[in-house]
Amino acid sequence: MSPPRTSLSSNKPQRSAILSWLGVAPFLLFALLFLILPTAMLMVGAFQDAQGNFTLGNIIRLFEPNILSAYRISLEISAASAALGTALGLLLALAAIRGGLPGWIRPTLTTFSGVASNFAGIPLAFAFLSTLGRMGLVTMLLRKYLDFDLYGSGFTILSFAGLTLTYLYFQIPLMVLIIAPAVEGLKDEWREACESLGGSPLAYWRHIALPVLWPSLVGAALLLFANAFGAVATAYALTGSSLNIVTILLYAQIHGDVLHDQNLGYALALGMVLITGSANAGYIWLRKRSHRESA
Repeated sequence: MSPPRTSLSSNKPQRSAILSWLGVAPFLLFALLFLILPTAMLMVGAFQDAQGNFTLGNIIRLFEPNILSAYRISLEISAASAALGTALGLLLALAAIRGGLPGWIRPTLTTFSGVASNFAGIPLAFAFLSTLGRMGLVTMLLRKYLDFDLYGSGFTILSFAGLTLTYLYFQIPLMVLIIAPAVEGLKDEWREACESLGGSPLAYWRHIALPVLWPSLVGAALLLFANAFGAVATAYALTGSSLNIVTILLYAQIHGDVLHDQNLGYALALGMVLITGSANAGYIWLRKRSHRESA
Protein backbone atom coordinates (compact mmCIF):
# COMPACT_ATOMS: atom_id res chain seq x y z
CA MET A 1 0.00 0.00 0.00
CA SER A 2 1.22 3.51 -0.85
CA PRO A 3 1.59 5.95 2.08
CA PRO A 4 -1.14 8.58 2.46
CA ARG A 5 -0.35 11.93 0.92
CA THR A 6 -2.96 14.02 2.67
CA SER A 7 -0.51 15.38 5.23
CA LEU A 8 1.92 16.54 2.54
CA SER A 9 -0.81 18.16 0.47
CA SER A 10 -2.31 19.87 3.52
CA ASN A 11 1.09 21.34 4.45
CA LYS A 12 1.45 23.18 1.14
CA PRO A 13 -1.39 25.66 1.76
CA GLN A 14 -0.06 26.26 5.27
CA ARG A 15 3.44 26.99 3.98
CA SER A 16 2.02 29.27 1.32
CA ALA A 17 0.01 31.14 3.92
CA ILE A 18 3.07 31.52 6.16
CA LEU A 19 5.16 32.86 3.27
CA SER A 20 2.38 35.27 2.36
CA TRP A 21 2.24 36.62 5.91
CA LEU A 22 6.02 36.94 5.98
CA GLY A 23 5.86 38.93 2.76
CA VAL A 24 3.31 41.38 4.13
CA ALA A 25 4.93 41.59 7.58
CA PRO A 26 7.20 44.57 6.73
CA PHE A 27 4.18 46.58 5.59
CA LEU A 28 2.22 45.70 8.72
CA LEU A 29 5.19 46.63 10.92
CA PHE A 30 5.63 49.92 9.06
CA ALA A 31 1.92 50.74 9.40
CA LEU A 32 2.01 49.90 13.12
CA LEU A 33 5.07 52.03 13.89
CA PHE A 34 4.38 55.04 11.67
CA LEU A 35 0.58 55.14 11.35
CA ILE A 36 -1.35 53.25 14.00
CA LEU A 37 0.78 54.02 17.07
CA PRO A 38 1.30 57.74 16.23
CA THR A 39 -2.43 58.14 15.60
CA ALA A 40 -3.20 56.46 18.91
CA MET A 41 -0.75 58.80 20.65
CA LEU A 42 -2.47 61.79 19.03
CA MET A 43 -5.87 60.61 20.21
CA VAL A 44 -4.63 60.15 23.77
CA GLY A 45 -2.60 63.37 23.88
CA ALA A 46 -5.47 65.45 22.53
CA PHE A 47 -7.45 64.67 25.69
CA GLN A 48 -4.62 65.33 28.16
CA ASP A 49 -3.10 68.43 29.70
CA ALA A 50 0.59 69.09 30.27
CA GLN A 51 0.49 67.00 33.47
CA GLY A 52 -1.14 64.03 31.74
CA ASN A 53 -4.59 64.54 33.27
CA PHE A 54 -7.77 64.04 31.26
CA THR A 55 -9.24 67.24 29.83
CA LEU A 56 -11.53 68.47 27.07
CA GLY A 57 -9.84 71.85 27.04
CA ASN A 58 -7.73 71.09 23.96
CA ILE A 59 -10.79 70.10 21.95
CA ILE A 60 -12.69 73.20 23.13
CA ARG A 61 -9.77 75.43 22.08
CA LEU A 62 -10.12 74.16 18.50
CA PHE A 63 -13.15 76.46 18.25
CA GLU A 64 -11.15 79.60 19.00
CA PRO A 65 -11.32 82.17 16.16
CA ASN A 66 -7.62 81.91 15.28
CA ILE A 67 -7.74 78.12 14.99
CA LEU A 68 -11.05 78.09 13.12
CA SER A 69 -9.57 80.62 10.70
CA ALA A 70 -6.54 78.37 10.15
CA TYR A 71 -8.79 75.40 9.38
CA ARG A 72 -10.93 77.53 7.06
CA ILE A 73 -7.97 78.80 5.05
CA SER A 74 -6.49 75.30 4.84
CA LEU A 75 -9.81 73.90 3.63
CA GLU A 76 -10.14 76.66 1.03
CA ILE A 77 -6.60 76.17 -0.30
CA SER A 78 -7.06 72.40 -0.40
CA ALA A 79 -10.42 72.69 -2.17
CA ALA A 80 -9.10 75.21 -4.70
CA SER A 81 -5.98 73.21 -5.56
CA ALA A 82 -8.02 69.98 -5.70
CA ALA A 83 -10.64 71.47 -8.04
CA LEU A 84 -8.08 73.05 -10.37
CA GLY A 85 -5.83 69.98 -10.23
CA THR A 86 -8.76 67.70 -11.08
CA ALA A 87 -9.88 69.78 -14.07
CA LEU A 88 -6.41 70.42 -15.52
CA GLY A 89 -5.20 66.89 -14.84
CA LEU A 90 -8.25 65.42 -16.58
CA LEU A 91 -7.65 67.61 -19.63
CA LEU A 92 -4.00 66.56 -19.78
CA ALA A 93 -4.88 62.88 -19.48
CA LEU A 94 -7.54 63.14 -22.18
CA ALA A 95 -5.15 64.96 -24.51
CA ALA A 96 -2.33 62.46 -23.97
CA ILE A 97 -4.44 59.28 -24.14
CA ARG A 98 -7.29 60.15 -26.51
CA GLY A 99 -6.16 63.33 -28.20
CA GLY A 100 -4.38 61.76 -31.16
CA LEU A 101 -1.01 63.20 -30.10
CA PRO A 102 2.32 61.56 -31.05
CA GLY A 103 3.07 58.32 -29.26
CA TRP A 104 5.99 59.71 -27.25
CA ILE A 105 3.76 62.25 -25.47
CA ARG A 106 2.03 59.77 -23.19
CA PRO A 107 5.08 57.97 -21.70
CA THR A 108 6.84 61.31 -21.31
CA LEU A 109 3.86 62.81 -19.49
CA THR A 110 3.52 59.72 -17.29
CA THR A 111 7.21 59.78 -16.36
CA PHE A 112 7.11 63.48 -15.57
CA SER A 113 3.92 63.05 -13.53
CA GLY A 114 5.51 60.29 -11.47
CA VAL A 115 8.42 62.57 -10.60
CA ALA A 116 6.53 65.85 -10.18
CA SER A 117 3.80 64.33 -7.99
CA ASN A 118 6.49 63.56 -5.38
CA PHE A 119 8.37 66.84 -5.73
CA ALA A 120 7.37 68.93 -2.73
CA GLY A 121 8.74 70.46 0.43
CA ILE A 122 11.66 72.88 0.57
CA PRO A 123 12.93 72.19 -3.00
CA LEU A 124 9.51 73.02 -4.47
CA ALA A 125 9.20 76.17 -2.37
CA PHE A 126 12.67 77.30 -3.46
CA ALA A 127 11.82 76.60 -7.11
CA PHE A 128 8.69 78.77 -6.97
CA LEU A 129 10.45 81.55 -5.08
CA SER A 130 13.15 81.54 -7.75
CA THR A 131 10.51 81.61 -10.48
CA LEU A 132 7.65 83.73 -9.16
CA GLY A 133 9.22 85.47 -6.18
CA ARG A 134 9.61 89.23 -6.04
CA MET A 135 12.98 88.87 -7.78
CA GLY A 136 12.11 85.59 -9.54
CA LEU A 137 12.91 84.79 -13.15
CA VAL A 138 9.35 85.05 -14.52
CA THR A 139 8.68 88.19 -12.47
CA MET A 140 11.76 89.91 -13.89
CA LEU A 141 11.03 88.79 -17.46
CA LEU A 142 7.48 90.12 -17.28
CA ARG A 143 8.76 93.43 -15.96
CA LYS A 144 11.54 93.74 -18.53
CA TYR A 145 9.84 92.60 -21.76
CA LEU A 146 6.13 93.22 -21.12
CA ASP A 147 6.41 96.12 -18.69
CA PHE A 148 4.12 94.23 -16.33
CA ASP A 149 4.71 94.41 -12.60
CA LEU A 150 3.36 91.13 -11.26
CA TYR A 151 3.60 92.17 -7.65
CA GLY A 152 2.26 95.63 -8.44
CA SER A 153 -0.93 93.95 -9.65
CA GLY A 154 -1.51 92.50 -6.18
CA PHE A 155 -0.04 89.03 -6.63
CA THR A 156 2.40 87.62 -4.11
CA ILE A 157 3.77 84.12 -3.79
CA LEU A 158 3.29 84.38 -0.01
CA SER A 159 -0.50 84.36 -0.28
CA PHE A 160 -3.53 82.16 -0.83
CA ALA A 161 -3.14 82.36 -4.61
CA GLY A 162 0.60 81.77 -4.45
CA LEU A 163 0.33 78.69 -2.24
CA THR A 164 -2.52 77.29 -4.35
CA LEU A 165 -0.45 77.77 -7.50
CA THR A 166 2.50 76.03 -5.86
CA TYR A 167 0.35 73.08 -4.81
CA LEU A 168 -0.82 72.66 -8.40
CA TYR A 169 2.71 71.63 -9.36
CA PHE A 170 2.21 68.26 -7.65
CA GLN A 171 -1.60 68.14 -7.73
CA ILE A 172 -1.94 68.11 -11.53
CA PRO A 173 0.60 65.28 -12.11
CA LEU A 174 -1.00 63.25 -9.32
CA MET A 175 -4.38 63.67 -11.00
CA VAL A 176 -2.92 62.49 -14.32
CA LEU A 177 -1.63 59.30 -12.70
CA ILE A 178 -4.93 58.62 -10.91
CA ILE A 179 -7.34 59.33 -13.76
CA ALA A 180 -5.34 57.76 -16.61
CA PRO A 181 -6.69 54.19 -16.04
CA ALA A 182 -10.27 55.51 -16.00
CA VAL A 183 -9.71 57.45 -19.23
CA GLU A 184 -8.28 54.31 -20.82
CA GLY A 185 -11.48 52.50 -19.83
CA LEU A 186 -13.57 54.67 -22.15
CA LYS A 187 -14.24 52.40 -25.11
CA ASP A 188 -14.22 53.67 -28.67
CA GLU A 189 -17.34 51.62 -29.38
CA TRP A 190 -19.35 53.85 -27.04
CA ARG A 191 -18.47 56.99 -29.00
CA GLU A 192 -19.13 55.24 -32.32
CA ALA A 193 -22.51 54.01 -31.10
CA CYS A 194 -23.43 57.51 -29.95
CA GLU A 195 -22.43 59.01 -33.31
CA SER A 196 -24.31 56.32 -35.25
CA LEU A 197 -27.45 57.20 -33.31
CA GLY A 198 -27.04 60.88 -34.17
CA GLY A 199 -25.54 61.97 -30.88
CA SER A 200 -23.20 64.97 -30.74
CA PRO A 201 -19.83 65.02 -28.91
CA LEU A 202 -21.53 67.00 -26.15
CA ALA A 203 -24.20 64.31 -25.83
CA TYR A 204 -21.49 61.64 -25.66
CA TRP A 205 -19.71 63.39 -22.77
CA ARG A 206 -22.92 64.28 -20.98
CA HIS A 207 -24.69 60.93 -21.16
CA ILE A 208 -21.86 58.38 -21.51
CA ALA A 209 -18.31 59.49 -20.69
CA LEU A 210 -18.90 61.67 -17.63
CA PRO A 211 -21.33 59.24 -15.93
CA VAL A 212 -18.66 56.56 -16.33
CA LEU A 213 -15.84 58.82 -15.13
CA TRP A 214 -17.58 60.64 -12.29
CA PRO A 215 -16.75 58.15 -9.48
CA SER A 216 -13.08 58.30 -10.48
CA LEU A 217 -13.20 62.09 -10.82
CA VAL A 218 -14.81 62.70 -7.43
CA GLY A 219 -12.57 60.13 -5.77
CA ALA A 220 -9.46 61.70 -7.30
CA ALA A 221 -10.61 65.16 -6.17
CA LEU A 222 -10.99 63.86 -2.61
CA LEU A 223 -7.51 62.37 -2.71
CA LEU A 224 -6.05 65.63 -4.03
CA PHE A 225 -7.89 67.50 -1.27
CA ALA A 226 -6.38 65.26 1.41
CA ASN A 227 -2.97 65.53 -0.24
CA ALA A 228 -3.05 69.34 -0.11
CA PHE A 229 -4.59 69.55 3.36
CA GLY A 230 -1.81 67.52 4.91
CA ALA A 231 1.08 69.31 3.18
CA VAL A 232 3.27 71.15 5.68
CA ALA A 233 6.87 71.39 4.43
CA THR A 234 6.03 73.28 1.22
CA ALA A 235 3.72 75.74 2.97
CA TYR A 236 6.13 76.38 5.85
CA ALA A 237 9.16 76.84 3.57
CA LEU A 238 7.23 79.09 1.18
CA THR A 239 5.17 81.32 3.47
CA GLY A 240 6.64 80.82 6.94
CA SER A 241 4.16 82.29 9.41
CA SER A 242 2.70 84.86 6.99
CA LEU A 243 -0.24 82.60 6.13
CA ASN A 244 -2.35 81.20 8.95
CA ILE A 245 -3.00 77.61 7.88
CA VAL A 246 -3.50 74.69 10.21
CA THR A 247 -0.32 72.78 9.31
CA ILE A 248 1.89 75.79 10.15
CA LEU A 249 -0.10 76.42 13.33
CA LEU A 250 0.37 72.76 14.27
CA TYR A 251 4.11 73.00 13.65
CA ALA A 252 4.29 76.08 15.89
CA GLN A 253 2.48 74.29 18.72
CA ILE A 254 4.70 71.20 18.55
CA HIS A 255 8.12 72.75 17.87
CA GLY A 256 7.69 76.48 18.51
CA ASP A 257 9.31 78.41 21.35
CA VAL A 258 6.52 80.95 21.89
CA LEU A 259 3.31 79.08 21.04
CA HIS A 260 4.50 75.72 22.31
CA ASP A 261 1.56 73.65 23.55
CA GLN A 262 2.12 70.03 22.64
CA ASN A 263 -1.29 68.77 23.65
CA LEU A 264 -3.07 71.49 21.68
CA GLY A 265 -0.89 70.41 18.77
CA TYR A 266 -2.16 66.87 19.27
CA ALA A 267 -5.75 68.16 19.12
CA LEU A 268 -4.99 70.09 15.92
CA ALA A 269 -3.44 66.97 14.41
CA LEU A 270 -6.44 64.90 15.47
CA GLY A 271 -8.75 67.30 13.62
CA MET A 272 -6.55 67.01 10.54
CA VAL A 273 -6.60 63.21 10.78
CA LEU A 274 -10.40 63.22 10.89
CA ILE A 275 -10.65 65.48 7.83
CA THR A 276 -8.03 63.71 5.71
CA GLY A 277 -9.29 60.30 6.87
CA SER A 278 -12.82 61.15 5.75
CA ALA A 279 -11.52 62.31 2.36
CA ASN A 280 -9.45 59.16 1.91
CA ALA A 281 -12.35 56.96 2.96
CA GLY A 282 -14.51 58.64 0.32
CA TYR A 283 -11.80 58.10 -2.28
CA ILE A 284 -11.51 54.38 -1.44
CA TRP A 285 -15.30 53.90 -1.61
CA LEU A 286 -15.58 55.69 -4.95
CA ARG A 287 -12.60 53.80 -6.33
CA LYS A 288 -14.24 50.47 -5.49
CA ARG A 289 -17.47 51.68 -7.08
CA SER A 290 -15.72 52.71 -10.28
CA HIS A 291 -14.04 49.31 -10.46
CA ARG A 292 -17.39 47.56 -10.09
CA GLU A 293 -18.95 49.68 -12.83
CA SER A 294 -16.05 49.13 -15.23
CA ALA A 295 -15.94 45.38 -14.58
